[in-house]
Amino acid sequence: MSVTPKSPVVLQVRDLACDRDGRRLFKGLDFSLCMGAAIQIKGANGAGKTTLLRTLIGIVSDFRGEILWCGSSFPSALPAMRGSLLYIGHRGGVRGSLTPLENLFWYGATRESALWALDCVDLSGFEGSLCYSLSAGENRRVALARLFLPQTPRLWILDEPFTALDALGVAILEQQMAAHLDFGGSILLTSHQYLSLERLVSVDLSDFVVDESLVAMEAEYVFS
Repeated sequence: MSVTPKSPVVLQVRDLACDRDGRRLFKGLDFSLCMGAAIQIKGANGAGKTTLLRTLIGIVSDFRGEILWCGSSFPSALPAMRGSLLYIGHRGGVRGSLTPLENLFWYGATRESALWALDCVDLSGFEGSLCYSLSAGENRRVALARLFLPQTPRLWILDEPFTALDALGVAILEQQMAAHLDFGGSILLTSHQYLSLERLVSVDLSDFVVDESLVAMEAEYVFS
């Protein structure tokens, strides 16, 4: 599946299969993510969405198939990809013992750019509060403020970024995603949220589920 055939492909997956806890989650997964485009990974809880993202950033190595970054295969391409990657997972990478400002400093932001990013996510006035005292939605916005820092990496991989956000937060984030795509960036995200982004396609992991009866037959054949 190709998002924008005329655009350069940055991330490509070929015949990918992923396992978790000894169980095959999906197999035969193919997609291409192009510059200036976005892919939304869908699927029921437990379908393997987070496992897929963790595999693509090199945290999980239990997979079969091929992953390519700008035409080069994993694992040799991982260092180059990570140099062009901004990943925000379920926990968001926010340290509760630090303030929102200090969290962004940890990611290399200047004071000016950090204050600007926090203002963009409607957290002005909270920059000096310890994050453990903030709500789940406010902590989510601290994490997402990284997307508003200058010169963000060109590939964003986001795991359920809209979780705990109110309607205003959703609108702000979607607008920033659109701007990132307009500047030639690429986005891969998991979400149940309806998105109105242009240049967005969906990949549903339920289309690549494994027939457990066939798996059992294969195992019986291998070990018989």
